This record gives sequence, C-alpha cells and structure tokens, in this order.
Amino acid sequence: MAAPPASDPHKFGRVDADGTVWLITSEGERVIGSWQAGDAEAAYAHFGRRYDDLHTEVALLERRLASRTGDARKIRAAAAALAESLPTAAVLGDVDALAVRLSAVLEQAEEAANAEKARREEFRRAQIARKEALAAEAEDIAANSMQWKAAGDRLRAILDEWRTITGVDRKTDDALWKRYSAAREMFNRRRGSHFAELDRERAQARRAKEALCERAEELADSTDWGPTSAAFRELLAEWKATGRAAKDVDDALWQRFKAAQDKFFTARNAVHAERDAELRANAEAKEKLLEQAEKIDTGDVDAARAALRAIVEKWDAIGKVPRDRTAELERRLRAVEKRVRDAASSGWTDPEAQARADQFRIRAEQYEQQAAKAEAAGRTKDAEEARANAAQWRQWAEAAAQALEKRR
Repeated sequence: MAAPPASDPHKFGRVDADGTVWLITSEGERVIGSWQAGDAEAAYAHFGRRYDDLHTEVALLERRLASRTGDARKIRAAAAALAESLPTAAVLGDVDALAVRLSAVLEQAEEAANAEKARREEFRRAQIARKEALAAEAEDIAANSMQWKAAGDRLRAILDEWRTITGVDRKTDDALWKRYSAAREMFNRRRGSHFAELDRERAQARRAKEALCERAEELADSTDWGPTSAAFRELLAEWKATGRAAKDVDDALWQRFKAAQDKFFTARNAVHAERDAELRANAEAKEKLLEQAEKIDTGDVDAARAALRAIVEKWDAIGKVPRDRTAELERRLRAVEKRVRDAASSGWTDPEAQARADQFRIRAEQYEQQAAKAEAAGRTKDAEEARANAAQWRQWAEAAAQALEKRR
C-alpha cells in the first residue's frame, strides 16, 4: 500500500481551467507551473508527489541530525540549500511548515557543528596519547597476532600514522619509538618462523595431491560408472581436506586432477545421454502402443483380451522409459487393462476368473523380482518403481481372488 501524502495538495493549491497551477502560502499565491498532461487531479497528484519528495528530504535531514549519524556541516549546507529553494519550488503542499522545520534544522545543525569543532580541538590536544596507544597496539600485534598479512599491513599503517603525529617532546618520542621498533622486530621473527613451517606443510600437500592426481588418472578410463563416480567423490573430499601447496603448484595440480575427473564424467555423461535417447524412443514406442490399446473394442471380450495381451507383450519387450514418463504411461495402460477386465469380469467362468487372478499374481511377482534385482544392484529408484507396479498388480490379484471367492 502506498504511503499517504505528506499534505493535501488541494488545500495548498489550485489548478485553473487553462492548466495554470498555483501554490497557496502564507505570503499569498504564486504560479508554479502549467499542466497540460491530464486533468486537474493529475496535476494535484504530480505536484503533490514533488512536495512529498521535498518533505522526505527534510525528514531525512531531521533524522540524520537527531541520530547524529551525519556531518552537521553537511546537514546545515543541505538544509540551507533546501530553504533557499522553497520560494521557487514547484510543489503543492504546506511549504510554510517546511520552512519552519528547515529553520529548526539550520539552528540545530549550527549548534552541532560548533560541538564538532570543539571535539576536533580536543582531539588535537591528545596527540601524545595517540602515540602511546599506537605503541601498545604494535606490542600486542607482535606478541599475539597470527594474521600475518593483516598484521604486517597494520604495523606499516601504524608507522605511517606515527609520522603524521607531531608535538611530542624528543625524550618521550624516542622512548615510544623504541617500543614500536622492538615490537616490529619481534613480529618479523615470528612471521619468519611461521612461513618456514608453512613451506614444509606445502611440500607435504604437494606430495599428497600428486598422489591423488595419480589415483584420479587411474580411474579416468573406467566404465564402472556408479562405483567410479563414488570413488571420484571420495577423491575430491580428500583433495579438499588436504592443505594447499604453493599457489602455482596447487593450481597446476588441480588442473591435472580436474582433467582426469572431466575425462571420466564426460564419457559417463555421453553414455547416459545415449541411454536417455533410448528411453525417450521407448516412451514414443509405448505411446503408439497406447494409442492402439485405447482403441480396443471391448464388445468382443475374447478379441479385446487377445489384443491387449499382444500389446502388453510388446510393451514389456520395449523396456524402460524416462522416469518422469513412467507413471503417466503406466496409468494409461492400467486404465485400458481395467476397461478390458471390467468388460470381461461379468462373463467369466470360475476357471477364467481363477486364471485371471493367477495372471495378476504372476505379474506382481515378476515386478517384485525386478525390484529385488534393482535393489541388489544399487538402483534405488528403479527398485521403488518396480515395487509400486508390484503393489498395483498385487492389489488387482487380491481383488480378483475376492471376487472369485464370492462367486463360489
């Protein structure tokens, strides 16, 4: 929801029939523009929004001044510029109220600016204390910091800042300088020892990553897609857990490792792409079978059942389809099977009903066997799909058996 306007533009202005727009203030009326882009309400809305923008700028200056987050001198300059613009501002709103608020901002900003000036004077009187603080900071860095680059940069920055501080007597300045200098020398000794140890660790990381590269290159030509993919994931985890060698060496080793990894996954992806194309072709073939199945005439039950059996045999021979198509295609086939089964059920003899129940049970067992094989091979999604099909056929078998039992 849009925010309400800062003030009612109708109360502080008017629009003549010829489009002339007038602003009403305590000093009278003045023309602020000519509106030809729409009706009078559009003019009120346009110049009212311009007033809202001006109102927002004033409110922002007030908030900055109240929160002391802005430079008082800049706030004062901005308020003066706004106050100067009010007599010619092309807006519709309570300009008089804005003038009062800006006057208050100017007065408060002046006071704040004077306070800031006093603080700056006090800061200049504290230069000796600054060098004391810088020397103490350098000593703390030298004794405790392990952030070598940041700490070294900070020690140099302290030196740069040190040189800008004047007004300290020579004796005090020499004593403070000796403290800073001793701290810097201590830090340099500790840093040298650290990087010597780091060089040893990098040499170890280099040897470990070279071994990982060799293992990756041995796997690059494998066609055992599942286990090898898992092996590459393990190698990558080891790589990430291994420390870094020198940057140029580490980058070169990574390119070597990645080349072996890419070789394997490019080959695997090509095989998968070929398999996906085959699955899509299977889906197209099953769609054509479904078109035939959905046209089966159930008036002749025996002929319908024979036609459906032939289609189901071809269906099973085609093989798998993409997973995202399986449910849809199976649902359509089951709908046809149900239609044929319902048409035949009223005229079944007991032997026929028993045969049908057995057929459903056998089909369920076939899917259960497929699920077990897929599970053993680690193909979890294929196993889940087969179990779902088995459950459906098992349900039909149980329904057929119950119907047969009732007839007996």
